[in-house]
Amino acid sequence: MALFLTTLHVVVCIALILIVLFQTGKGADMGAAFGGGSSNTLFGSTGGATFLGKMTTVAAVIFMITSLSLGYISSHQGGDSVIMKSKAPVTQEAPAAPAAPAAAEKAPATAPAATDKK
Repeated sequence: MALFLTTLHVVVCIALILIVLFQTGKGADMGAAFGGGSSNTLFGSTGGATFLGKMTTVAAVIFMITSLSLGYISSHQGGDSVIMKSKAPVTQEAPAAPAAPAAAEKAPATAPAATDKK
C-alpha cells in the first residue's frame, strides 16, 4: 500500500509541476490585445485557463491526500526503532582521584625575612 501511494505521489508531483508550468502568466493577456497570437493556442481562443485551473485543483487535492496518507502510514508502522536495536555504548568509570598531598606540601613557603633595613 505504501509503495502504491509513494508511486502515485511522485506521479502527481510531476503532473502538478507540469500543469503549473503550462499555465500562462498574468501578463500574457495583454499581448493578445495588441495582436499577439494567443488565439492560436492549443486550448482555443480563451486559453487553457479554465481547463488547467481545474486540473491544478484536482492534482493539488490528490497531492494533499497522498501526503496525509503517507504521513499517517509512516507514523503508525509497527516495528522496532533503529535506536532500540543498537546496544548501549560501553561506559568507562572515571579514574580514581589522586591521593591527597601531605600537609607539609600544602603549607605555603614563607618568604625569608628582610634583615637589611636602611
